[in-house]
Formats: sequence, C-alpha cells, structure tokens
Amino acid sequence: MNEIIFYGADWCPDCQRAKKYLKENNIEFNFVDVDLNSDATKLVETINKGKRIIPTLIINGKSYTNPDNAALAAALGINKVGRVIMYGADWCPDCRRAKTYLQNQEINFQFIDVDKHDWATATVERINKGKRIIPTVIVDDVPHTNPDNAALKTILKIGDTSSKEIFDTVIIGGGAAGLTTAIYAQRDRFNTLILEQKNIGGNAALTEKIENYPGFTNISGPKLMQKMEEQATTYGAKIETGVVVKEIQKIGQQQFTLHTNMGDYFAKSVVLAVGSTYRRLNISNEEDLIGAGVHFCATCDGAFYRDREILVIGGGNSALEEGIFLAGFCKKVSIITRDEEFTASDTYLEKLPDIKNIETYKSKDSVAFVKDEQGNFKGLQVKDRVTNEVSELHADGAFIFIGLIPNTSSFKDLIQLNKRGFIQTTGMGQTNIPGIFAAGDCREGAIAQVASATGEGVLASYGIRDFLK
Repeated sequence: MNEIIFYGADWCPDCQRAKKYLKENNIEFNFVDVDLNSDATKLVETINKGKRIIPTLIINGKSYTNPDNAALAAALGINKVGRVIMYGADWCPDCRRAKTYLQNQEINFQFIDVDKHDWATATVERINKGKRIIPTVIVDDVPHTNPDNAALKTILKIGDTSSKEIFDTVIIGGGAAGLTTAIYAQRDRFNTLILEQKNIGGNAALTEKIENYPGFTNISGPKLMQKMEEQATTYGAKIETGVVVKEIQKIGQQQFTLHTNMGDYFAKSVVLAVGSTYRRLNISNEEDLIGAGVHFCATCDGAFYRDREILVIGGGNSALEEGIFLAGFCKKVSIITRDEEFTASDTYLEKLPDIKNIETYKSKDSVAFVKDEQGNFKGLQVKDRVTNEVSELHADGAFIFIGLIPNTSSFKDLIQLNKRGFIQTTGMGQTNIPGIFAAGDCREGAIAQVASATGEGVLASYGIRDFLK
C-alpha cells in the first residue's frame, strides 16, 4: 500500500502545518506521537543523525525531515489540478517519457517503482484487469493506462490559464499584522489572499502566554492567533501555507506577479507582513547543534526537556518570559545575559525571586557550545566580562532569545530597506513602490508586540483601500 507514517507531536507547529496540508488534500497517514512512544523518538533521532526533528515522515520507506508544503507536494504529487501518482519502472521507455513531460511542465507526481513494491505491481494489475501495463497514472483516484503526452496535457489541463485569479490584495505573512490586514480588507469587499511560508500566527503563535493584549488578561499565543485566523476566513479571506515568495514583479501600473515555490500568484496590491526570525549567537558548534540541543522556540521544543536542565541565553522580555515558562516543567533553568542587569520589564523581573529552579548569570559572554565525546550537546562555554574568567555551564539543552532579524532579504532589490534590513515606509505602511505596503515586525520603527502589529494591519488595509480606489 502507498503508506505514509507521520512522526510528530500535537504541540509542534510544523506538525500542525503538515497535518493540515495532508488533510486538506485528502491524503491518509498514520500519525505516531513521539511524546507517547519512546521507540518513535529513538527512530526519529536515528533518521536525523541524533537530532530530534519533527515532523519526520516515512513515505514508502523514504524519510523526509520537516518537509515544507512544497516538498510534500513534490513527494506526494499534489497539484492544484489534483494529486498525480505514477506507477512505473526506471527501465520503462514510456515511463521515462511521461516523467520527462510532467517534469518539464512542472507537474508534481509521486513515482512508485513497481519493481520495488509488490503491492504496487498488484495495484497495477488490479487497475488493468490482470495486465501489468506501465506507466499507470492516477489523477485524483482516476486511473489512466499509459497516457501519451497529449492525454496528460488534457487530463491535467496543462496550458489552461483560466484559473489564474487576480486578487485585489495578496498579503505575504500570516501573523497578527497579516491577519488583521486581511480582516479589514475583506470587510471592504477586497478579494484577499494570505500566503504564509510556515504556520499561521507568526512568532505570536510560538508564545505560551500573552498578558498584554487588550481584552485578554491571559491568553495563549496559539489560541489568540487561531481566533484571528477564524475571523479572517469567516469574512472570506483565503489562506495558503507553505508558500515561499521568491520574487515580486510589477507588471504595468497596477498588477504584481508573485513568483513562489508553489507557482505564480497575481495581485493588484501586495502587503509585506513577513515578520522576523530569531537571531543567532554565531558561535562555535551552534550550527551543528541546532535541533540537537540548541533551540529558539520554547513552545516548539521545550517538551523535549521535561525534568531536565536547560540554559536560556538572553536578558530581555522574551528570554525571561520563555525561561519562566520552561521552569514550569524543567528541573533547572539557567538564564545567561551579557549585560550587567536584565533588560526585561519589571513584570518579569518581579517573578524571578519566587521561582526556585531558576538560576541567573550576568555579565557573561557566550563563547562556544560544548559537545561531549559522542558529539552531543553538553553545555555552554562563557567568559566573564569583568574578570575574563572562562568557564562551562553544563545542561541538557539551550534556548536562545537575543532578538529578531526581519525576513526581508527576498525583497531587497525591490523595496527600500534600512541598514538593518527593515522596510522603510511612509503613511499607512506605503513602501517606495506604489501598491506595495508593509506592516508588522518587518517594518522600520515597528514595536514587536501583537497589539501594535494589529494596528499596523489596520493602517495597511486603509492604504490598500486608497490605492485600489
């Protein structure tokens, strides 16, 4: 059988994204929760050379580590016109012909070698009434026996451009700013599409607790972002995840083509709400240990360290907020900052003395991550900024919270950025390109808070309204 085994966890945002994508495309899979199955955790570590990376999928015996939606589409033959599965063999001339045609037409297809899977041969015989005829191509559960290229063109509607919808606005980024823009734009009856590279909610969806959003004294980040997503789609906005926008091209006075890993999209206006990513320390062994002891998201990876000792690097609000969250289930949390004092707000500083399993280290530069003899994470080498003494802090893992970098590099040749890579704007989020707006953490002068991001989304929606009218 065409089997998919999905190793993941319910708390993992990328698992949620991949599960949602598979379900949307009616693809069955066997989900194995690594939190409930120690053998599954060991298997994931073996596949990923010691790293606990989820989701890890096994598709017909081949492993895929945290595949994005484009990778899933390629592996499973998912296209806008339907799912394509080809049963064939490498020695078969017609199979090579069909594969080459589909590849040249940029059609995703799952190739299943009948020489490697007995069940595949049986499937071909059943479809073809006992005959072993390849290629046999399945398009949305409808079989086609050895179709020539002309038949494939007709079946898959290759060259048919009638479905190329032009949206009033395409919003790149599904965080608080992007979702708010969509809510307001769609209420103005503008046909709106959100393209999100990873998961809806942005960095806010990775925050365990939000205590400063108006109307909620205490709400989880995922829950708040879910409510915003539901509101946007209720008003009619469309959302596609796993879409990476590689380039924006302006066509004429009022149309943009967005070139992505999932094909081209067309819009009359564009909003860049691409947010930001976590800044790295850029020290020795950091790259090697990411995902295998070094992490940037407590909500995503904290559960791996239940009843274990961890390090938190950083001294601002994020570091203390996530450190306090991790202290709720970790044996010990050591928070390290290079500054003489923590720069976090009093809200967090006042909580520290009452949390017995948190230890703090100040005026410490992070020098290098330390590995044990087997190459596994061991701890962090630090240097005291006052005495210059070098020492090691040992733990089972580390979480880094030292700031954010705007996700704007793909647009640097089109949009005016400042030296730090943030988008420069004028009133209502207007960039230097008429019809392209910016909102949220990626914009120069933005405040990295959910409440301010929603306000920027409102401003961007008004800019869209004025531009389109």
